[in-house]
Amino acid sequence: MLDARELQKDAAEREPKSPGEGFMTPADSSGAKDADLEDRIRNLLDRMSLQEKLGQLQMAPGSFTSGDHNPAMLDLARRGLIGSVLNVRGARNTNELISASLESRLKIPILLGFDVIHGYRTLFPIPLACAATWDLTAVERSTAIAAAEARSAGVQWTFAPMVDLARDPRWGRVQEGAGEDTFLGGEMAKAQVRGFQGTDYSRNDKIMACAKHFAAYGAAEAGLDYNAVDMSERRLREIYLPPFKAAADAGAGSFMTAYMDLNGVPATANSWLLQTVLREEWQFDGMVVSDFLSVSDLITHGLAANLSEAGRYALNAGVDVEMASTSYGQFGAALLAAGQVSIETINERVSNVLRAKFRLGLFNRPFPFADEQWENQTLLKVGMVHTWP
Repeated sequence: MLDARELQKDAAEREPKSPGEGFMTPADSSGAKDADLEDRIRNLLDRMSLQEKLGQLQMAPGSFTSGDHNPAMLDLARRGLIGSVLNVRGARNTNELISASLESRLKIPILLGFDVIHGYRTLFPIPLACAATWDLTAVERSTAIAAAEARSAGVQWTFAPMVDLARDPRWGRVQEGAGEDTFLGGEMAKAQVRGFQGTDYSRNDKIMACAKHFAAYGAAEAGLDYNAVDMSERRLREIYLPPFKAAADAGAGSFMTAYMDLNGVPATANSWLLQTVLREEWQFDGMVVSDFLSVSDLITHGLAANLSEAGRYALNAGVDVEMASTSYGQFGAALLAAGQVSIETINERVSNVLRAKFRLGLFNRPFPFADEQWENQTLLKVGMVHTWP
């Protein structure tokens, strides 16, 4: 098995000697926001047009099978109208896309995400199997190896760990989590976040983690995926929320909303979850992303009559990044003009995105590890073996 320490050693040799003036690592912040970072965010916000702000809140999908981008994506990046993409990977593809974003007026680097669930090139056991070992050291090392491999291919952000508890074997996503136990779920969440991010996810062998799906997605009625969840607040807080809190306490840089509704309110439009619990009680200052099309799915839930209403609900509830659907970019300006969304809300959402990008080091080094030679060297390290203690 590959040894994470060997990959980390190689990564350290490639680190720039100076990460750039005013740069803040997650380890520097440890709860309180760095004043200099917040000043940089405000300075950038003041120079952004409304369309550029809304663009930072949009995530477009590339090809899952090939990792390619498309011409429309390059055009949006050059105009500063897209903040992040998913599925685009490989040094050549990611460099082309990042280069396009740096041609935009404000040169805000694009953020590249991909599902790195149980390995990138080197595959490890599924999370449920890893949890069954109770070997948290091995779990942390496996995610560290996955992070190093993914970052070498231009990926900066993974949509993992999945920390949903699953107590109904009929649910189709049991294998992605740690099982049914709250304590073990929390320990697995912390180990995976540490492996993916370390203490500084601007390093070029680390990627930003994303705790998903917030929250109680695994408690769907009859084990039917996307189905409603109906439970008491006591049960939610004692059983289903602690693994998410563990991920937040471990420094997870982002959270992902869930598809289902919780006690009648869709999670992607649930301000109690996203604002009261996550932001106010837990003091989370990272980024919140919707799941794939979960904003437009607010129409399917019957909450929103159309895509404009869906965007209004999600923006006001606390979703910073809209994955795949385009309500923010299409209707954000009209919602602002109609007084249905405030400029303060938009600025807060954009600030959370920019904060993640600063913490990833993208403004100082928008090409961390995204070169084909290093990608090949990292992904072909098949000769190293390590015996776990």
